[in-house]
This record gives sequence, C-alpha cells and structure tokens, in this order.
Amino acid sequence: MPLEVRELIIKATVSQDGGGAATNSGPSGGSNNTSTGEEQIKQTLEKILENLKEKNER
Repeated sequence: MPLEVRELIIKATVSQDGGGAATNSGPSGGSNNTSTGEEQIKQTLEKILENLKEKNER
C-alpha cells in the first residue's frame, strides 16, 4: 500500500549583514554565500514544482 504525505514543512533562516554591501548585489557580483543560498533556493523550488507537475499528471 503506497504512503502519501500531504504536509510540507519549509524552514528558513534569514540573516542580515551589518555592512549592507552585498544586500542589493545581483547574481553576477556579490558574495559567494548569497549566490550559493540563492542557487539552493532555486534548485529546491524547481524540485517542488516538478513534483507538483508529476502529481497533477497522474
């Protein structure tokens, strides 16, 4: 019997640097931490959207 989980919990921690130099920088320039975090978020959202598409196709 398949098991279906109908609950998704997303936790995130947001911190603001005191310098403010990297707060408005785009993906081409800026700190590695910001771009790495943004990439992780994009990848996670893509996976979630793919899972939702697969679920709707069934």
